[in-house]
Amino acid sequence: MELIPKPAIIKRVINDSKDVKSFVLEFQDGSLMNSLPGQFVEATVQGVGESTFAISKLYESKQQFEISVKRMGHLTKMLHRMTVSEIIGIRGPYGNSFPIEDWKGKNIYIIGGGIGLAPLRSVIDHLMLNRKDFGHFDIVFGVRSPQDLLFKEDLEKWATAPDTKLITTIDIPSENWSGTVGFVPSVVKNLELKPDNRIAITCGPPIMIKYTVEALKEQKWQDENIYTTLEMKMQCGIGQCGRCNMGSIMICKVGPVFNLQQIAGFDLS
Repeated sequence: MELIPKPAIIKRVINDSKDVKSFVLEFQDGSLMNSLPGQFVEATVQGVGESTFAISKLYESKQQFEISVKRMGHLTKMLHRMTVSEIIGIRGPYGNSFPIEDWKGKNIYIIGGGIGLAPLRSVIDHLMLNRKDFGHFDIVFGVRSPQDLLFKEDLEKWATAPDTKLITTIDIPSENWSGTVGFVPSVVKNLELKPDNRIAITCGPPIMIKYTVEALKEQKWQDENIYTTLEMKMQCGIGQCGRCNMGSIMICKVGPVFNLQQIAGFDLS
């Protein structure tokens, strides 16, 4: 297991929204990022600290990859001040991944809220690249306001992708917004998507995940067909700090990807 951060050069900074930036990174030594959808890295700012981030995009060459950072605490504020050609430390990838190979032939239902779309983005990329292996895609993405929409270029591509339905929703009505209005769990409930031959993947604020799962269960979804990722609960990423335990489960050692059957009985909020 790689424990020493490797220097990574910031090749591009993308201003996704007022408080989210994506950083296109490349290892200084030219090595590749061999990650799978759902895995995460630890990003280090020298003299400040480190934090866990999902790999939000892996480029086809694997030479470049992205992390998407919401400005919240001290480290993320420092990251937001950084620019092209500066260097941060990256260790990983760590964790398990979404079992995408097991989903071939199934319809896929992806439900993201805010920055929670970041770990789902690499899943969508993989599905789109292997489109013929899967059934229909339904993507629900919710944010507070139109200004909070992330990955706008990707949203445009997903909206026109074959056999794919994209629903973007905002929490409250906004001028010049013609899309869906409502909280993600309500939108999920109103869609009434049957669970037949379908997999659901959700990530977002913990309260959104909780009520989204409840909405799915009301529609007779089974726990083994609902997946989420819990990297937001982790800190060191390697099972040393003990911050991410859920009962006997150490999220960073077993996860961060789980189906609900694996974490039955735990409060997701």
